[in-house]
Amino acid sequence: MVATMNAIISIAHLSKTYASGFQALKDVNLDIRRGEILALLGPNGAGKTTLISAICGIVTASGGSVLVDGHDIVTGYRESRAKIGLVPQELTTDAFETVWATVSFSRGLFGKPANPAHIEKVLRELSLWDKKDNKIITLSGGMKRRVLIAKALSHEPQILFLDEPTAGVDVELRRDMWELVRSLRATGVTIILTTHYIEEAEEMADRIGVISKGELILVEDKVELMRKLGKKQLSLQLQTPLRTVPAQLAAHRLELSKAGSEMVYTYDTRSEETGIAALLKALSEAGIGFKDLQTTESSLEDIFVSLVKEEA
Repeated sequence: MVATMNAIISIAHLSKTYASGFQALKDVNLDIRRGEILALLGPNGAGKTTLISAICGIVTASGGSVLVDGHDIVTGYRESRAKIGLVPQELTTDAFETVWATVSFSRGLFGKPANPAHIEKVLRELSLWDKKDNKIITLSGGMKRRVLIAKALSHEPQILFLDEPTAGVDVELRRDMWELVRSLRATGVTIILTTHYIEEAEEMADRIGVISKGELILVEDKVELMRKLGKKQLSLQLQTPLRTVPAQLAAHRLELSKAGSEMVYTYDTRSEETGIAALLKALSEAGIGFKDLQTTESSLEDIFVSLVKEEA
């Protein structure tokens, strides 16, 4: 298997079946581009964590292969794992160690020489510097989450995995975390995150992958995904409710809602002509008056829900 030129991770035909017979991953193929932020979306149990765990070598795949910066994760485990920082979902830390000792120890695990200046920089960026001598057991949940991120960054990885990084996290930490993610990406770090917060993916990601029942059902540039699957709707509040759409308006594919008092027109954001001008002219000719109108645009959440529904 050969990695494509700008892919830092190349996944081919990856599958995972547990001893129970449960198939957590089914023939996943994905190239993750160097320096991008990729968001993996999917319902609980879709296979997001299994996919990350397989790439990081925590779970042994049943089939397929993964290359990390050209290193096979099986035959070149040490080299591939050294490129990766992982922030797991669960808060697992050495409770009785200090913040400084824990983060420094993580760096040593990857065979990197001591670098106090780097550890200080990471702790400062994560607002942990004033807690450096505190034992982890004394920290709040949000601070423990910051320590996990510091540990993942201790050995200067080129790839950072964030598994549900902001689940149960306060607003301030979420904001800090995204600032850090953006600054890391600016230095060339590739970031892969799984999240339940779709607005987070919408704000942060360059590309979106959707996993459902162990299958990667879609990977698309976010802007392109919003353009292709996003719908725009024009809602007209009618002066007089209608029972049915008049025959002369049939060509416009209109729907009535709110007991006939609202008319909804869905149009394609891609086409040059939205058809709104023609619709308004047709309404005027049909003698249909409206009091107000508004447009709405589907969010990434709407797109995600409709994709997963189609798969079900």
